Amino acid sequence: MPRPAHLVRIDDRLVLRRPEDPADLDELHRLIDESVEHLRPWMDWVEDHCPEWTAGYLSRRVGQWAAGAEFTYVIVLDGAMVGACSLHRREETPDDAYEIGYWLHPAATGHGLAARAARALVAEGFRLPGVRRLLVLHMPENHASATVPAKLGFTELTRLRDGDGEFRVWELTRAEDPAQALIQTQTQTQTQAQARIQTRTPT
Repeated sequence: MPRPAHLVRIDDRLVLRRPEDPADLDELHRLIDESVEHLRPWMDWVEDHCPEWTAGYLSRRVGQWAAGAEFTYVIVLDGAMVGACSLHRREETPDDAYEIGYWLHPAATGHGLAARAARALVAEGFRLPGVRRLLVLHMPENHASATVPAKLGFTELTRLRDGDGEFRVWELTRAEDPAQALIQTQTQTQTQAQARIQTRTPT
């Protein structure tokens, strides 16, 4: 099965890359450590935060990537980690979909980095065979997270309640993706131009 790119260069300053185990352990642990209180209301895994948990997290990403269950990236700005994002699946995720997740160090928020990282994941997700939908789930009170799918053209579908609480569910289909729409328009234009040329060409 094809996999997303290991390195996604958004611009000269902002990059998404696969985390490296164990090379990234210290920096990633420090990043999470400084972000715990910022993330605590939204992400229950921070309660388990410790050096051993971070080491296990990095190790598990290798297997998850190989299995196609989760593709995790660290978000790197000017050479320093400022957050993480992923394309992942839960047990209930439809076969034609991936969920996009993202979080940032509190000092990196408010600059549009999460939306730019998520936009890059949209492009990578729709390159995967069989993927026709991308989802974003977040708690209703997390208004900052809601701005990301809204900005990227996702449609809010429903509110989902499970054992962990309630979530807002957003969806973007391949046909709705602005980048895909541009490619389709360009392809159609080229096809039409070629047809006109062929019509004008004497036989």
